[in-house]
Amino acid sequence: MKPIITISDYNILMTMLKKLPFQHKTNEVPLLIRELERAIKVKDFEIDSDIIRLNSSFIIYDNSLNKEMEFTLTLPKSANLPQKKVSILSPIGVALIGFKAGMTIDCVLPGGQKKINILNVWQEE
Repeated sequence: MKPIITISDYNILMTMLKKLPFQHKTNEVPLLIRELERAIKVKDFEIDSDIIRLNSSFIIYDNSLNKEMEFTLTLPKSANLPQKKVSILSPIGVALIGFKAGMTIDCVLPGGQKKINILNVWQEE
C-alpha cells in the first residue's frame, strides 16, 4: 500500500529535507524521502480528511503495548512530545504519513517491530 500525500506537503517536506543541516540528518531522513517518492501525490482539496498529513492529529493503538496514543504530526521545529506533537522525522511520523484511519501499519520503531492501528485522524486548522 502506498501513502497518499498532498502536493503541498510533498513540496514543503522535500524543501525542508534539502535544507536540513548535516547534524539533523538522522536515519529517518532517507526513509522519509523513500516514502515521499513512492507516495501517490494529490491536490490539497482531493485528499480525504482521515489521511495523516502535516498538522494532522491522530489516535493510534500500539498492539504490543496494548495502548492508545494521541499525537499531532508536525515539522521538526514544532515537535514537542509533552504537547503530543511528533516530528515528521520521528520514526512514527515517517511510518504513518499518508495512511488513513482504519488501517493497520507494520513498522519498525525504536521499541522494535510494531503493529499500529490508526483509529482516528482529524485536521488541525
